[in-house]
Amino acid sequence: MKLLLKKNVTSLGGLGEIVDVTPGYARNFLIPQGLAIEMTKGNLQWFEAQKRRLIAQEEETKGKLRLIANELEGASCTIIARATEEGHLFGSVTPRDIANHFRQENIEIDPKTVLLDKPIKELGIFKVRVQLHPEVEAEIKVWVVKGDGTTSVGEGGEGDGES
Repeated sequence: MKLLLKKNVTSLGGLGEIVDVTPGYARNFLIPQGLAIEMTKGNLQWFEAQKRRLIAQEEETKGKLRLIANELEGASCTIIARATEEGHLFGSVTPRDIANHFRQENIEIDPKTVLLDKPIKELGIFKVRVQLHPEVEAEIKVWVVKGDGTTSVGEGGEGDGES
């Protein structure tokens, strides 16, 4: 099924691109979420008329996300977790844990934007990418330290510039 993207969709395409997807993906996700419209002559004409406004909205969104990325760039967070004597965690540090830390500092990020190369299952310092938009990204440090109790979010670690 051919669709015209109204917004950037990760792993699919950018604003204004024509993509071919399965009918189920189109009807159950892309169209209801307002991410795409069915590719018809009328919709193409509508899109061309709305293109400037949609591009301006996209640029405004990217600008706001760049401000958040600038706040995040070089920031760090400390996650306190239960661990064995060898430094292996009981469980793992998840993107949600990292997002919750920044939420406590009034920086809203979606856990889906926190990209872990592999699960964090040991103590140490890890560099983690936060991809807020296909064109906007920041790198943060995650300090995983041993503590008692269940995995919880601690206060910011060294180098966060706000101590």
